[in-house]
Amino acid sequence: MPVREEKRNLNSIPVGSLGIIPLRGCQELGDKVDEYLVRWRRERESEHKGSLAFAGYQRDSYIIQTKVPRFGTGEAKGMIMESVRGNDLYLLVDVTNYSLTYSLCGKENHMSPDDHYQDLKRIIAAVGGKSRRITVIMPFLYESRQHKRNSRESLDCALALQEMVNMGVDNIITFDAHDPRVQNAIPLNGFETVSPTYQFIKGLLSNVSDLSIDCDHMMIISPDEGGMSRAIYTANVMGLDMGMFYKRRDYTKIVNGRNPIVAHEFLGSSVEGKDVIIIDDMISSGESVLEVAADLKKRKAKRIFAAATFGLFTSGLERFDEAYEQGLITRVLTTNLIYQRPDLLEKEWYISCDMSKYIAYIIDTLNHDSSISDLLNPNDRIHSFINRYKNGEL
Repeated sequence: MPVREEKRNLNSIPVGSLGIIPLRGCQELGDKVDEYLVRWRRERESEHKGSLAFAGYQRDSYIIQTKVPRFGTGEAKGMIMESVRGNDLYLLVDVTNYSLTYSLCGKENHMSPDDHYQDLKRIIAAVGGKSRRITVIMPFLYESRQHKRNSRESLDCALALQEMVNMGVDNIITFDAHDPRVQNAIPLNGFETVSPTYQFIKGLLSNVSDLSIDCDHMMIISPDEGGMSRAIYTANVMGLDMGMFYKRRDYTKIVNGRNPIVAHEFLGSSVEGKDVIIIDDMISSGESVLEVAADLKKRKAKRIFAAATFGLFTSGLERFDEAYEQGLITRVLTTNLIYQRPDLLEKEWYISCDMSKYIAYIIDTLNHDSSISDLLNPNDRIHSFINRYKNGEL
C-alpha cells in the first residue's frame, strides 16, 4: 500500500503572507502547527518561489507575536508586535483553558471562557482591518452549548458568531460543534465544523493491538440522541453496528439549570461479548459516559473505550480512576485541541490524539485558497489505516 504523501502538493498562489496567532492558552498547539508548516514549506519545491506573490513564503516561523497586557483592575488591551498588513491570518484560541491566571485587584483570577473570548476580540481589533483575511480556529466553539432558545434565554453562541463576523472575521473553523446548525446565524460567511474521527481510530488502533474490527466483535455507541449522526458515521465507515442511549429526564424539576436525568435507556442489538466504543463530542463531568459504561457492563459488554473530542473533566479524574480500576472502562481518548491537565497525560487509561498536523494541513491548504473537502472527509484514510491494522503492518 503506498504511503500517503505528508506535505500537500499546493502550487496555487497564496492568498497572502501566512501569519499564525496562537492566543495565550493555545501556544503549545500553535507551536506544533508552526513546526509542521515550517518543515513542509522548506521541503516544498515550487517554480514560483522567487516571484513576488511567494514573498515571505519560507520563514523560520509563521507565528506573529502578540501581547494582552492587563491593568490592575483586570482590564486589558490587545497588542500586535509586528506588521500584519496584507497577511492571511489564522487565530487559534482555546476558550476552555482555565489554567491561566491574571491579577485582579491583587487577587489571582483564573481565566474563564469569557476572558479568552474577550482577548480574541482584542487581537482582532488590534489587527484593525489591515490583514488580507482573518480565519479564527476555535476548536471548542465558545458558548456552543447555549445554541438554542427554550424559553426567555440568551442565544450566546449565535451572538458570538455574528460579533466575530462584524469585526471582520472571514472564516470560523471549529471541531465537533455541539449543534452545527448554529452556523445559520452567519449564513454568508465560512463556517466549518471538523470531526476528528480519523484521529480517534488511529489513536485506538495504535494503542490497542488485539481488536477485531467486525460486527460480531465490536460496536459503536452514542451516549445520547444528540450525537447520533457522529456515531452513525463512525459505525458506517468502520463497517460496524451501532446502538444508542437516550436520556429519560424528569421535566418536573430543574437542577443546576437543567432537568435531571432519571435513567439512560438503550436502543440497539446485544452488546454481549463485544468491544464497545462510546463516541461523543465532549466529556464534561464524565457522569453520563460512566453511567453509560456501567449500563453496558451490566449488558455484558467486553471492553469499553470512550472517545470524545474535548476532555474537560470538570469534576476531576478520580471517578475515571475508579472506573478503570473496576474494569468499567479500558481506555479514554480525547484530543489536544483544548488544555490537558498534566496529571491527565500520565494516566494509564488515557490516550491523547494529536490534532496539530491536521490543523497545519487545513491552514496550509486554505492559505493557498485550495479545497479542504478531502481533509473534511477522511473515509479513504480511515479504510487505509484499518486495512494496515488488520494486515499487522502497524
